[in-house]
Amino acid sequence: MATQKVISVIMGGGRGTRLYPLTMERCKPAVPLAGKYRLVDIPISNCLNSGFNRIFLLTQFHTASLHRHIQNTYRFDPFGGGFVDLLSAEQTEKCADWYQGTADAVRRNLQHFRNFPHDLVLILSGDQLYRMDFRKIINQHIETNADVTIAAIPCPVSKVEGLGLMRVEDDLSIAEFVEKPKDPAVINKFTISDAVHDKLQQTSKGEKHCLASMGIYVFNRAVIAEALNNTMTDFGKEVIPSLLGRRRLYSHIFEGYWEDIGTVKAFFDANLALAQPLPPFNFFDEQSPIYTHENYLPASKINKCDVDYTVVGDGSIVEDSFIKHSVLGIRSFIRKGCRLEDVVMMGADYYETPEQSAMNARQGIPLLGLGHGCDIRGSIIDKNARIGDNVKLSPADKSDGTYAHGIMIRDGVLIVPKSCVVPSNTVL
Repeated sequence: MATQKVISVIMGGGRGTRLYPLTMERCKPAVPLAGKYRLVDIPISNCLNSGFNRIFLLTQFHTASLHRHIQNTYRFDPFGGGFVDLLSAEQTEKCADWYQGTADAVRRNLQHFRNFPHDLVLILSGDQLYRMDFRKIINQHIETNADVTIAAIPCPVSKVEGLGLMRVEDDLSIAEFVEKPKDPAVINKFTISDAVHDKLQQTSKGEKHCLASMGIYVFNRAVIAEALNNTMTDFGKEVIPSLLGRRRLYSHIFEGYWEDIGTVKAFFDANLALAQPLPPFNFFDEQSPIYTHENYLPASKINKCDVDYTVVGDGSIVEDSFIKHSVLGIRSFIRKGCRLEDVVMMGADYYETPEQSAMNARQGIPLLGLGHGCDIRGSIIDKNARIGDNVKLSPADKSDGTYAHGIMIRDGVLIVPKSCVVPSNTVL
């Protein structure tokens, strides 16, 4: 395999409405993850660890934060030929509107890809949590002489809602593909055959499984140009089904951890899972590190605290508090007497100076982070939030919706939006 003949394309996502309000001021790939990373760091790191360093990132909505992160993080020397190139939606003589879908986004950037020698195009999502060696899917693609290879994960029938499903032959060639089916009869038709199940190494045979698309595709260069020579806008709904029977489509089965961070609940659960004793995703793998921007922050300081199953980002200060099963982002400041349980706190982009703190105090504005005596449960606290003293927040027994001070509850998770100010003694 010649790695220099592969280009990687990461989809920056649309409006990210299912992750709102976390996407109120940023696109999905720029959403903070695991205390110090961004979602986009996952696919970029997987590419770099696989030896693919020519990466295009297609962006569209609220891109400033993402662009700043990419430009500050991924800098390559001039001898390796590597880059992470940001391609935003742009007006041309042929088109003056936004990307209309995943396929449309790739189609409108084919002209840019042609400037770089390549035989294969690896297409990835920018909002998934997984670790994958892409050399395996590329090698299988070459060995099977495939035109298109789709990464697939065995998924229990009870959890296939919202996923594209494929039915494969014994040699893993794709016979049928359906996008997000709801009819149980249709789903049952796509269950894995015994012959294919025998090829799996980690999937239990107790419950019926289907092969679900991971949104990861490998296309031959000529095939993707032909497949997009039309007005189709989406790979899963239109492009892939249109190629069945006309081109050689294969499935590449992946049995590791994979989570689509598409909703507030999925984001919340995936972050809290990292605080478990044996998290399903391992950030401590030195052989396949996850890269991100180096902030040059001091080590965190924790004073007289009861802390259990908690991830603490760099540069945080936690004083005399109880924290359980939580994730604290960089520059998190938690003052005395707080209690946090099942909380994802994203921290802050900066430290306040003593002068700024004094001025805010005179104006009645809480300091960055949590004030004294706060009790927060089942919540996400976005970056740069200011929460006053003795604030109590919990989504328990409350319905989804918007509450006082801009606080929202969505998917059963309470969210304090970015830069939100919550006055002292607020109870929700």
